[in-house]
Amino acid sequence: MGLFSKKSKNTNASSNSVLRVSVTNNGTEYTFMLDGKLDTMTSPDLEKKINEVADKATKLIFDLDKLEYISSAGLRVLLGAVQAMEDKGEMVVRNLSQSVQDIFELTGFNLLFTIE
Repeated sequence: MGLFSKKSKNTNASSNSVLRVSVTNNGTEYTFMLDGKLDTMTSPDLEKKINEVADKATKLIFDLDKLEYISSAGLRVLLGAVQAMEDKGEMVVRNLSQSVQDIFELTGFNLLFTIE
């Protein structure tokens, strides 16, 4: 195979994008535990779950202990959540892995969120 030969592409690339979201609540405080990858393929599901509770929540907590990767689409969803809580409560991001923390710092998102 030469330098510019075509390789077969994996047409099932989205199968690598898996995000498990578990949501618990204590009154109006909702905790989202994320496990996997938050990217273009998985962020709509998280956004839907946030929208389901945003009207009644006074605090959103995102536990990213098991989050392996976050893309710009995932950052956009978190930004939308912090904006939704602006006038009625707070949002906290906790337990960032080093790789996710690096992305937050690189993009300046570490300055937008309360990080524990």
